[in-house]
Amino acid sequence: MSFSLCTSWVWMLLFLGCTLGQSKQTRSAGSDVRNCTTVPPYLPSTVTNTAERLQALRQHMRVYNVSAYIVPATDAHMSEYIAEQDARLAWMTGFTGSAGTGVVTLDKATLWTDSRYWIQAERQMDCSWELQKTVWIHSIGEWILQEVPAGKNIGLDPFLFSIDNWESYCQALQNSGRNLIPIETNLVDLVWDAQKPPPPTHSIYALSDEFTGNTWQNKVSDIRTQMEKHSKSPTAVLLSGLEETAWLFNLRGDDIPYNPVFYSYALLTKSNISLFLNQSRLTQDALQSLTAGCPGPLCVHLEDYNQVKAHLENYVQGDIQVWIGTEYTTYGLFRVIPEEKRLQESYSPVMTTKAVKNTKEQGLLKAAHVRDAVAVIQYLHWLEKNVPLGSVNEFSGAHYVNQLRQKMDHWRGPSFETISASGLNAALAHYSPSNVSSRKLSVDEMYLTDSGGQYLDGTTDITRTVHWGAPTPFQKEAYTRVLMGNIELSRLVFPSGTSGRMIEAFARRALWEVGLNYGHGTGHGIGNFLSVHEWPVGFQSNNVPLTTGMFTSIEPGYYQDGEFGIRIEDVALVVETQTEHKVGDKPFLTFEVVSLVPYDRNLIDVRLLSAEQIQYLNSYYETIRHRVGPELQRRQLQEEYEWMRSNTEPFSQGVLVAASLGLLAVTTLMSEFLSNLQA
Repeated sequence: MSFSLCTSWVWMLLFLGCTLGQSKQTRSAGSDVRNCTTVPPYLPSTVTNTAERLQALRQHMRVYNVSAYIVPATDAHMSEYIAEQDARLAWMTGFTGSAGTGVVTLDKATLWTDSRYWIQAERQMDCSWELQKTVWIHSIGEWILQEVPAGKNIGLDPFLFSIDNWESYCQALQNSGRNLIPIETNLVDLVWDAQKPPPPTHSIYALSDEFTGNTWQNKVSDIRTQMEKHSKSPTAVLLSGLEETAWLFNLRGDDIPYNPVFYSYALLTKSNISLFLNQSRLTQDALQSLTAGCPGPLCVHLEDYNQVKAHLENYVQGDIQVWIGTEYTTYGLFRVIPEEKRLQESYSPVMTTKAVKNTKEQGLLKAAHVRDAVAVIQYLHWLEKNVPLGSVNEFSGAHYVNQLRQKMDHWRGPSFETISASGLNAALAHYSPSNVSSRKLSVDEMYLTDSGGQYLDGTTDITRTVHWGAPTPFQKEAYTRVLMGNIELSRLVFPSGTSGRMIEAFARRALWEVGLNYGHGTGHGIGNFLSVHEWPVGFQSNNVPLTTGMFTSIEPGYYQDGEFGIRIEDVALVVETQTEHKVGDKPFLTFEVVSLVPYDRNLIDVRLLSAEQIQYLNSYYETIRHRVGPELQRRQLQEEYEWMRSNTEPFSQGVLVAASLGLLAVTTLMSEFLSNLQA
């Protein structure tokens, strides 16, 4: 045996002899959270004083004869992200997290939110507010029953609650003697009054044909065909989700942060199209596109945004059947339609059609991800050079990666607030830094970067976790098991019509095997220059079955409280695959990963990987070289190109052999080998 092979075997034995350690879980604490038990209470500078706002709200509650008022964190379109003018919960409480519900009674105020935001809430709320660490409506209902006497009224704005949420509150208060009252005048707005931000004024513009998968006329015709084929023969489709109208009419706007949408509704019938928006904001090209077919069935009639309820009330007087998606329709519009005239499904036909990208849309999204990969590779290379110098913090890093994307073709902005988290901050799954409080990046800590871009041809979202120093054995094990979950789900072959929920456990299995897990979802759909979290695609129970042409993220993680966090996120396209056996007409499916950035080799414990997983990595790295390499060279980014080449080196044949044989077999062979050497 040659010296090189002999030393390789000795190295492998030493490698196998390393043991994996388990780090002790710790919990961080600080003086930047409120303390309402002291006299006077301790309130950090991040707190908002809400005493006057609550007093004014309670005055309006008395006028409307309600003893409690429910304030959600959403808008009239059930948007995930909301504009400043709709941030009623944030204005009332000071709490700016994306998920939460507030309830104000005549003498108490309480916020409910999930574990992502408990610390944030304690940093931002004054002592007028209590914090309940749950988001379940059942819990909110129980609290209301304790605080509000029987015979009293509980008020809410019906245009800020989904149908399901309204029904859940009704059920929670059922037979209690308390009445849930819809109040169409928003009481928070009465308090906010002149301080409330004005409505958006940015232009609503038409996408050029270059960036659309089909004309809006063809999309409308397709939806009408689905209406005709439906067994219940709907006469109209009501669209309330902002993504729905943006996608259907090939229009975009800037009304919601990070989302190129605009305030609108649409009512599509077999012969008429009504679009409700601020017409004065349409560019000339957009106006021409919508009205070129007038008069006729492909003429868009432009109506004032605030007239949707009145228009719907008039329409439902006839012999009609309105098709609605309950996930995005508010109770305020739902109750306008008589029960016998409703066709209810979880999602509208526009939402489900939009989720399946055609060939052109797939090509556009893939192209956007190649350019996005260039920016992320530039960023990781820059970090590798500058973090050891001590010159980068979380906030400056987030700013820099956005700057790099800004230089890419067709860039329109970030797709969400960049998550740039070092050390213990990365254990907060949705942490975002500020220029006030930001940790310096260190070679001694893990760093998690979750970012994305909005481009005219697609939306991106990618997460990488890195360590530039010497990670602990437990950190390497946790990272590798997260990577194994990402790989196992990405390479999975499954039947057509399989729901994401049925296969989601493949992303968790490697973690579960050693008692680890993560508390967030495994993935979400993604749009063509639309929302970064696009429903109804994903791995949750209320997602639709996976179909060829859908894009979803795959993002397992692990978070060690007070120490570090890991997440590896890629966007993948659902594609058909060939199987050894073919039974029936429906093909089997798998995923094609379109995010093209190397994983951190410094954190991979190859001993844990199977031969199939290593082969998958080698194939993925070859794809990165093939697709991103030419783009790096075209941009004359030679250093970044060499960095990419170095970080996509295939794992050696020796590693593959070891993985194929398994640890026990290799250990046995090594023992025999060393015994022979000693003999």
